[in-house]
Amino acid sequence: MSLTVPSVSVIVPTINEVDNVEVLVQRLTESGMVFDEIIFVDDGSTDGTRESILACKSNTRVRLIERREAKLGLAGAVIAGAQAAHGNLLVLMDADLSHPPAMVPQLVEPLAAGRADMVIGSRYIRGGSTPGWPLWRKVMSRAAAAMSYPLAGVHDSMCGFFAIRRSVFLERASRAHGFKIAFEVLVHRGPKIRVLEIPITFRDRARGVSKMSFGIAVLFALGWAAALARLSPFRRVSTVTIAAAVPPVGGGVAIDA
Repeated sequence: MSLTVPSVSVIVPTINEVDNVEVLVQRLTESGMVFDEIIFVDDGSTDGTRESILACKSNTRVRLIERREAKLGLAGAVIAGAQAAHGNLLVLMDADLSHPPAMVPQLVEPLAAGRADMVIGSRYIRGGSTPGWPLWRKVMSRAAAAMSYPLAGVHDSMCGFFAIRRSVFLERASRAHGFKIAFEVLVHRGPKIRVLEIPITFRDRARGVSKMSFGIAVLFALGWAAALARLSPFRRVSTVTIAAAVPPVGGGVAIDA
């Protein structure tokens, strides 16, 4: 049974994802969610990604934002998409199919029902997993999530797969500058928001070239540790975390290649 929710915009940042655009649009369409739009924000792709996005516009509500200058990196791309979005609810996800499109309806439903202001797809609650990851990546990711927990109040503030009210996102992400934008939204000072985590299976890409390597992970870990050290240990967490949820029977978790 399809879940119909008005005013939903999906935002997908892209850099050289030509192999994944068409598949992602197809899987989002098959998820059962009815969207107002899927917004791709492209930061200078040179492999035909933009042409692939434009080709999808003929039969879906697909929009392309081309950023000439990739200011603020991934955070800047997501903010640009949110500012241009028509939907009252936003879904943020990667283009490489590591975030399961079939789980999007379950991210959106608690927002539409008024039970949460932000819903995170979590790898680190019961039912979540990261199959196929090398040990070094699991250790680094878990360590980053653990260090962030006292500030963010959730188990997986590092995962970039989440749904949020557009008004909340724009208020809290205006000064974001990193590429872990969910964390920056969560630790932003301001009125408390209700946060829910649901488990997902996160798989690495099967198409295209991965942007993750051990060297990049080490550089990120050093920068992340420095950023956490700059935050006051007494900083008030402005979230109210609702008990993490397990998808209902029949909801299913898509295992994406």
